[in-house]
Amino acid sequence: MEDGPANAAFIRDRVRRHTEWFRDSIPLIASENVMCPLAREMMISDFADRYAEGLPGKRYYEGNVFVDEVEERVVELTRSIFRARHADPRPVSGTVANMAALFATTEPGDLIASPSLADGAHISTAKFGAVGLRGLRSVNYPFDEEEMNLDVDGAARLILKERPKVCQFGMSLFLFPVPLRELREAIDEVGATCWYDGAHVLGLIAGGQFQDPLREGADIITGSTHKTLPGPQHGIVLSDSPDDDLLKRLRARVFPGVVSNHHLHAMAALGITLAEWQVHGAAYAKQVVENARALAEALHAEGFKVLGEAGGFTRSHQVAVDVREQGGGASVSKLFESCNIITNKNMLPYDRDRSPQDPSGVRVGAQECTRVGMGKAEMAEVAAFMARAAIRKEEVARVRGDVTAFKRGFTSVRYCFHEPVDAYKYHELI
Repeated sequence: MEDGPANAAFIRDRVRRHTEWFRDSIPLIASENVMCPLAREMMISDFADRYAEGLPGKRYYEGNVFVDEVEERVVELTRSIFRARHADPRPVSGTVANMAALFATTEPGDLIASPSLADGAHISTAKFGAVGLRGLRSVNYPFDEEEMNLDVDGAARLILKERPKVCQFGMSLFLFPVPLRELREAIDEVGATCWYDGAHVLGLIAGGQFQDPLREGADIITGSTHKTLPGPQHGIVLSDSPDDDLLKRLRARVFPGVVSNHHLHAMAALGITLAEWQVHGAAYAKQVVENARALAEALHAEGFKVLGEAGGFTRSHQVAVDVREQGGGASVSKLFESCNIITNKNMLPYDRDRSPQDPSGVRVGAQECTRVGMGKAEMAEVAAFMARAAIRKEEVARVRGDVTAFKRGFTSVRYCFHEPVDAYKYHELI
């Protein structure tokens, strides 16, 4: 092992190289985005070094005078934007927010209904994820593969038959709004809590471009704040429930339940993102959805099998592509990466018997491309690059060179207070 300075130099060099690589790449991971410069400033502030266990005015540490003011403003912004009685910005990730919701609504042995992993659910709801670790039993809703959404009648029958304690909705592969209104009668009849994981679509919800879960029947929304909401990697819990006992349990299960200190720098960065959202959020969310639909249509025209055609391919930031004819999700996503097109392999509804490491599909997201200034016209160019690599099998180096030249025109953060600003700048400290 090399000495300390050499190890530090190695790590710093790799971070720099990563930053430069993404500057030259088309970023299509559906769960990523880039923050505005003001939010990034919060991430290297003194808040990064401090503790603030508890709630404003009721801390276990002194020195939180200004932390309290920031947290209160973040809560105020969140309540306003999502029109929620309860907003807790303390979870340090979306999964931690999910854990808090599980602890607040279930006991070991309870039954939870949720989508299956193959149909797009997040690993939090799997037996090897938070649901299993909580000791819960689970059942999965039936899924309509053509519509790429829950089978409403089948899901209602399942809820009425199995009588779960919690009905969980929300996906990791998330193309269309969940039919909450249609299922609310069944949920109410069995007395279940309705929990919506909005991690992927939180920014679209805030921008009025997807669905409004709190008005459609969700008792709880959990989410992460760095996908379609382009903030820091952090989590959040929302509720508009009139049940004060539920809100009290949600608050207590965040702290001291699953969070100690809540990463104050990320909370402050989230506040900056929400303030930015008040000005630019609706326009950004609208463009994200338009770009995703344009990308899906262009990929379809290029010869890819794009799922969800019956519903217009997508109403979110995501596109799901079946690439079995091109070699499968694992090999195609690696091929794209070698061409500086960053996607991820992803299970599709008919992959129940396939390994998650060798799925049929790739998942594509338009939110970061939109954030750096791409529009619908550029989505056609992105689809063409993908087709050149996976369908026409052009030389990797040639495709990569063209991708790099194309991306050089889209490296600045848009929809923020200070634009244009380099999204992929490596900031020298020494």
